[in-house]
Amino acid sequence: MRNDLELDAIIEDYLLGKLNPQETEAFEQLRRNDATVDHKVVSHKFFLESMEAFAEQLRLREQLNHIHGEIDVESLADTLRPHPSKVVQLWRKHKSALAVAASFLVLSLVSVYSIQHNNKQEAIYEKMSREISRVKQSQNNLVLDVRANSMHNSPKKPNPGNFGGTGFAVSTNGYILTNLHVVNGADSLFVQNSKGESFKVKSVYTDPQNDIAILKISDKHFNGLSTIPYTIKKSLSSIGENVYTLGYPKDDIVLGEGSVSSRSGFVGDTTQYQVSILVNPGNSGGPLLDNNGNLVGIISGKQDQTEGAAFAIKSKYILEAMRAIPQDSLGVNRLSANKKSLLTGLKRTKQIEKLEDYVFMIKVY
Repeated sequence: MRNDLELDAIIEDYLLGKLNPQETEAFEQLRRNDATVDHKVVSHKFFLESMEAFAEQLRLREQLNHIHGEIDVESLADTLRPHPSKVVQLWRKHKSALAVAASFLVLSLVSVYSIQHNNKQEAIYEKMSREISRVKQSQNNLVLDVRANSMHNSPKKPNPGNFGGTGFAVSTNGYILTNLHVVNGADSLFVQNSKGESFKVKSVYTDPQNDIAILKISDKHFNGLSTIPYTIKKSLSSIGENVYTLGYPKDDIVLGEGSVSSRSGFVGDTTQYQVSILVNPGNSGGPLLDNNGNLVGIISGKQDQTEGAAFAIKSKYILEAMRAIPQDSLGVNRLSANKKSLLTGLKRTKQIEKLEDYVFMIKVY
């Protein structure tokens, strides 16, 4: 028991730094050689630190009690009560007059700003309108359910090309009009007529903004066409006007009938009509005609998820494309629309018989 008390006293003196250097070195040697002694040192150190922390808490509490006793609580509370500042007092006294003055100032600033920026805003609006029109046209090509390049085989004359869409003649010497999205990116192109005859063609003009492409038959076996039976309509078609189209959604030519349901296309695109004709992939690029055989547009696609809602590029843009072809692509010939339709007054079946030779299947390599 005595030895334990003596050891505890030595440990405490060691931890408090009361041993001389020789005693400290001897005690540390004892710790290294005796695990029990070392454990007692660690435990006693923890005990002393805990006691010191407790004593510090007691001292802090005493200091707080002393400070609290010296505070005049009632005087402090009165000091901390809110008192209106001079600014607040001024506002309460003159708030009506200040509000009127502030309103007048704001109104004046707005008026000056409006006058200075009026012309600039008009210019920006005009520019935005043009940009929106271009964006609408781009959206059409993205969201319309036109899936060209579906695989089909010709039953009459095998051709390694992929089925692309429809095109129609705009001249007797082999100029064919179709949609740009039908032929865009093709390495080579062929057209096939209703008899199953295929001819190589090349692209001579494209109008990306209006999705129009004009091709030229370059095949030496092509002997030309008879007089084009339809003319290109220069005026707008009316809502409710009966229209029809011929195209190649499959291997054989297919008739689609309906009417003009709107003078604007997808999301209000004024370059197109909306027509109530059931179309499918492959109809793209086909002619849209009225009852008199006037070409009123080009089928360009359909609205996704909506049956019987197709879109057609207006004939105005066909005429513009024909006039825009570079002269060196035309040679001595100029493209021009017929002045009179040969289909006027004919029954629909007779019109189709005359049209079939001028509507082509587009095949894309």
